[in-house]
Amino acid sequence: MKKTFVSNILALALGAGFISASYAADKTLKVGVTAGPHAQIMEVVKEEAAKKGYNIEIIEFSDYVQPNVALAAGDLDANSYQHLPYLENANADRNYGIVSMAKTVIFPIGIYSKKIKDLSEVKEGARFALPNDPTNGGRALLLLEKQGLIKLDPKAGIKATPIDVLENPKKLRFIELDAAQLPRSLDDVDFAAVNTNFAIEAGLTPKKDAIVLEDGNSPYANIIAVREKDLDRADLKEFVQIYQSQPVKDFVVKKYQDSILVAW
Repeated sequence: MKKTFVSNILALALGAGFISASYAADKTLKVGVTAGPHAQIMEVVKEEAAKKGYNIEIIEFSDYVQPNVALAAGDLDANSYQHLPYLENANADRNYGIVSMAKTVIFPIGIYSKKIKDLSEVKEGARFALPNDPTNGGRALLLLEKQGLIKLDPKAGIKATPIDVLENPKKLRFIELDAAQLPRSLDDVDFAAVNTNFAIEAGLTPKKDAIVLEDGNSPYANIIAVREKDLDRADLKEFVQIYQSQPVKDFVVKKYQDSILVAW
């Protein structure tokens, strides 16, 4: 009888250990980010999440396409790298079934140059490089229009492309490149629109180095994206709360100052 009692206790202990291990496994979240500020911020989120028993596995990507592909395929629990207009365009094109769960930060897109210090110096026929994805390309053109250098077809909206340029008095030449390649293009073009995450990764300080920087009223707040079926997952809701916590906000404000803005 004593032997049976010991066996039962051992079985309970092993069972408890199994449950504990399973619970620990359930507390691991795989989150996709792009290199640079998104990854840096997520490292702070990871530290804060560990205090609540979560293990955040950060998966870095070098482009804007693969994080959504991986999330839709179930290889990630969430991703944090894109703004809502980009996601909406991606869903329309590929039917990912991915949705926004929360806002994170705003990376104001900026116009940079190694050849001029003010847009008044732009010469006729100057080469302007911009992102080749629909939403960020349109965002760059809208910023250029705001500076009075071009006029766009109002029907194009945020998806404007160089084809939608109605007036181009400087006869600017538009060069569309992958967003990650734009900082390198500054040696070859006259000026370029660069997303803040890639600008910082390239050693640029947006507040200091950008000729023009998008303001805080931008509709392009970045988001935490998840599969639509996972919107009600308790662990993801807690992940959002951790991301939007005061320690993470303090890090963003101190680290990036006005170059990256908190959106929550």
